[in-house]
Order: sequence, then C-alpha cells, then structure tokens
Amino acid sequence: MKKKGHRPVTRVKNPEPNIESPDWVIWAAWADRITFEEIQKKTGYKESDVIKIMRRSLKPSSFRLWRKRVHEKSIKHRKKFEYSRKEMSGKIKKGDYL
Repeated sequence: MKKKGHRPVTRVKNPEPNIESPDWVIWAAWADRITFEEIQKKTGYKESDVIKIMRRSLKPSSFRLWRKRVHEKSIKHRKKFEYSRKEMSGKIKKGDYL
C-alpha cells in the first residue's frame, strides 16, 4: 500500500459541511466564532431566520440549550464581540505577558 501524502489526515469531530447544504446554517449557528452577521453575509439568513431554522431542526431540549448558549455568549454578535475584545485588551498591560 502506497502513502497518499506526507501530511497525516486530521480528523475533526464536527467537520464543516458544504455551504450549499442546509446543515451549514446549523453548524455555523453552533460555532462560537461565527457571528450572525457572517451567517447573513454568506447565506442571506437573518438572525430571526436562523432561530426559526434551529427551532425546526433541533429537538426542543437542544434548541433551549442553544438559545441559552447564544444569549450568554457575547461572541455571536459582532458589536458585542468587539466590545468584549476591547474590554479584555484594556485589562492586559504591556508587561503582563511572560
């Protein structure tokens, strides 16, 4: 058997689905680093549309967990994310790192 390449195949737990797939919206909604603005830019779905898709696609308990997570995380909205980054960088001083 011949090796196909020099780099090992990295297997991820939740690989990114194809963007044309309806599963991409669900995957992106669960991802912490993807904001609703980015989802809208790529798919055209607004935040309310994403919520409707998630409500239809997930079990009720999973939907409640997702809503709680999105509500508590400041990272799903670009403005809140930028504010939290500024707040965090204000706490870090120049000589604090090792």
